Amino acid sequence: MTEVNNDFDTVVIGGGIIGLCVSWFLARDGDAIACLDHGYDAGSTVNAGSLHVQMQSRLERLFPKRVLDYEKGLPLYPLAVTTWEAVAAELGKDIGLVVKGGLMVAETQGDLASLERKSAREQAHGIDTQVISRRELRDVAPYLDEKLAGATYCAREGKVDPLLANAAIRDRAISSGAIIVDGVCVDRLDCDKGRVHIEAGDARYTAGRVIVAAGAGSRTIAMTLGIDLPVIAEPLHMNVTEVAEPFMLHLIQHASRPITMKQLGGGHVVIGGGWPAGAGLAPRVPTVSVDSLAGNLALAAKLVPGMAEFRVLRSWAGINPTADLISILGNVAAAPNVHFLIPGDAGYTLGPCLAQLLCEQLAGRDPGFPVAAFSPNRFAAA
Repeated sequence: MTEVNNDFDTVVIGGGIIGLCVSWFLARDGDAIACLDHGYDAGSTVNAGSLHVQMQSRLERLFPKRVLDYEKGLPLYPLAVTTWEAVAAELGKDIGLVVKGGLMVAETQGDLASLERKSAREQAHGIDTQVISRRELRDVAPYLDEKLAGATYCAREGKVDPLLANAAIRDRAISSGAIIVDGVCVDRLDCDKGRVHIEAGDARYTAGRVIVAAGAGSRTIAMTLGIDLPVIAEPLHMNVTEVAEPFMLHLIQHASRPITMKQLGGGHVVIGGGWPAGAGLAPRVPTVSVDSLAGNLALAAKLVPGMAEFRVLRSWAGINPTADLISILGNVAAAPNVHFLIPGDAGYTLGPCLAQLLCEQLAGRDPGFPVAAFSPNRFAAA
């Protein structure tokens, strides 16, 4: 193995939204930073850009035993949107950030009753959601199907353009002094005498600390230290339409079926929301599912009838890392200089906020949010 003199204060593993934000924030504060990015199993670069606050309907369908624990962390989501607003202001660039509210629509009275129960639980945790009637929904969003039974409205939900945001944050991290190395696969971590040694192909890096923010790839890296974090890759399907005149102000979701829709500043409508994609082959690039393509678009046209005439420009698949719906933030006793930072549900929403919380913790400051529940030690205890 080639010896390379690559010694840093901090090495960040993963160049998605979390890794880029951590690299920027720490470099801004004077750390010598290297960010190593593999480029496979990427989540941020293929994200649909929804900013979630209210609970998504997919949570109770897919993880019914974890929802009560998830609810305890709900106050993190409005904080995450506020952090996005601060990031956009500091960048001083258009990243497509719009916070004009989100609607979770109900097709049936049963859906609406479910939303009423969900809204009550959200309000108990300080999340401001309101149930609105069919008539009110027509006034707020006349582009939606007039037969919808109603919706919940959350004023703090919104959208961001991931292509614009990722590029702007990456540029700011570099201009702040971070070194970003693309196409690097980390093979192994070793801790010795207060330093962390990183093996990546034929290169070696050393650092005072390492932050593992590699999404679904974090589990493999953690295993080299004998730490098992149950993070798995969930391949998901997404679409984007041709440009249309502005008409969809809100983030749109469904009370019982998987979908998200939002119109970006350029006029394209991005349609996603949890339809499955194929797992793909080595190097694990996920593949588009024809069934998901048809089902996702059919549901979009049902909810927004005018979209039946829209042409789809592109469909793609990406990776959503998931463990137990709760974010992972912090270190473990076996490797005190290695910190893990993996989002819970709605990882793009949480990215800058989690990065800021970890940076505050590393600096010995109060993060301003109770992060103890995010500790990776919960898996060791289990």
